Amino acid sequence: MPQPSASSSASERRQSVRSGVVWDGVRRVLDAPGAFPEQQARIVDVGGGTGGFAVPLAELGHTVQVIDPSPDALASLDRRARERGVADRVTGQQGDLSDLPGLVEDADLVLCHGVLEMVDDPAASLSAIAGVLRPGGHLSLLVAQRHAAVVARAMAGHFQAARELLDGDPTSAARTGHRFTHDELVDLLVGAGLQPAAVQAVRVFADLVPGSLLDLEPGATAALVELERAVATRPEYLPLAAQLHVISTR
Repeated sequence: MPQPSASSSASERRQSVRSGVVWDGVRRVLDAPGAFPEQQARIVDVGGGTGGFAVPLAELGHTVQVIDPSPDALASLDRRARERGVADRVTGQQGDLSDLPGLVEDADLVLCHGVLEMVDDPAASLSAIAGVLRPGGHLSLLVAQRHAAVVARAMAGHFQAARELLDGDPTSAARTGHRFTHDELVDLLVGAGLQPAAVQAVRVFADLVPGSLLDLEPGATAALVELERAVATRPEYLPLAAQLHVISTR
C-alpha cells in the first residue's frame, strides 16, 4: 500500500493513517521466509469490498479471492482490478462468512477486517475461517476494541450506550455490533484452533486528530502514520486502540 504524498487526496491520506499498521502486519506475514509453499500466496479477503487490500496484494503477485455481500462493491472491485492490470489475479464472489466453507477450499491467508463485529456468532465464524486455512496458514483479523469504544461513546455524550458496552450488554451488541477486548479475542481464536502470533494496536491516535490538520499541515499525515507504527506493538497502548489487529496461525 503506497505511502501518502503531498499529491495524495484527503481520503487517501486518512486511509493511510487508518490502515498503515494493518498493512505492515500483513506484509510481514507475506514476506516471512518460507511462509508459503509457493511464492504466490492464495489469499481470501472476507468483506473485502472494493479491493482496498485485495488489489495491492494482487500487485505483489498473489492471487486474491474477495467474498463480499455487496454486488456494487464487487463491481467496483472488478473495475479497480482491471484498471491496475491485475484482473487475472483477483476474483470476487457474493457471500459472507457463513458461505465460506462452500466458496473456499484451501487458503494460505485469510483477511477478516471489520467483519467479525457484525456476525451473530463470532466463535462459529472463526471456526469457519480455520476450516478453510491450510495447516500453517494465517488469519489477519481486525476488530473493534471495546475499551476505546466505551471512551468514544462517553466523549460523545452517549453515557448509557457507554455503560451498556462497558458491561458487555448483549442487547447492545445486537444493535451496534460486537466489540472485543484483547483477552476475549485470544480466547475466541484459541477456541477455533488458531494460535495468536502477533497483536497490534490500530488507530490509537488517528480518530483523535482533526482531519483538517492532516489536510493543511505539510508532513502531518506521514508523521502520524509513523507515530501509529511506533506504538502499535506496545502493550500499554492496546486498551487505547480503536481496533486490534491479530495475526494467527492454524
